[in-house]
Amino acid sequence: MSTVLITGVTGHLGTSVAARAAAAGWVVTGSRFRSAGPGAERLDIRDRAAVHDLVSRVRPDVVIHTAAARDDWRTIADGTAHVALAAAAVGARLVHVSTDAVFSGGQVHYDESALPDPIYRYGAAKAAAETAVAAIDPLAALIRTSLILGHGTGQHERLVHDLASGRAQGALFTDMVRMPVHVDDLAGALLEVAATPYAGVLNVAGPEAVSRYDLGLLVAARDGLDPQSLPSSTIAGSGLNLARDVRLNCDRARSLLTVRLRGAREFLAGKTA
Repeated sequence: MSTVLITGVTGHLGTSVAARAAAAGWVVTGSRFRSAGPGAERLDIRDRAAVHDLVSRVRPDVVIHTAAARDDWRTIADGTAHVALAAAAVGARLVHVSTDAVFSGGQVHYDESALPDPIYRYGAAKAAAETAVAAIDPLAALIRTSLILGHGTGQHERLVHDLASGRAQGALFTDMVRMPVHVDDLAGALLEVAATPYAGVLNVAGPEAVSRYDLGLLVAARDGLDPQSLPSSTIAGSGLNLARDVRLNCDRARSLLTVRLRGAREFLAGKTA
């Protein structure tokens, strides 16, 4: 029986990975940044010694690194390096979750050979994390993904509700296009990859390109929200420096994996799907 250590186990993705791993018979251990809870140990991945101590004690067969922080360079870049070093020290298989934010959108379509060219801080930190993982463990899998939704708890889903209710200010961009993926599909893909020797970058995202605004309308329709309550805008009109159209080519993942990566219109058709 294999043991998996999931960093960020109480997050949106980590929770799904843990549930699927347990159902498949894995022995699951998780870490979380805040206070420890059942099945999760408190860990600040910015603390290299603490990461080393936990991984050395658990001695997992696989580490799936889902932990992140939106604007904290030390957590995203340094923390990932600490996780990679600790996993390598015990010979654990490492599956690292990255993002399409490593791209500027200048090319629009990106396959696994594309080199990062981030244009804002989060993307730059994730690109640095990818570089650290590849240098420390060339056999690790680096999974680039896109917007993660599902069960009403995805970041974009929560934002739509907050905008619709007036709890948040802002707008959904009509010119920001991504390839949304369901959290359960991505979790299944991570576990599949963990059980293979696949090394290097693998794009894992949905098959459908959708704008942030159109995605918001799909969430609103699913959850019975007034679509007129969702403000729209454009990146061009906002003055923000963000990638507009980033589409991950996932042909390789579809040829390697058995999990079916559903499109947003399909998985948002049901209540909190």
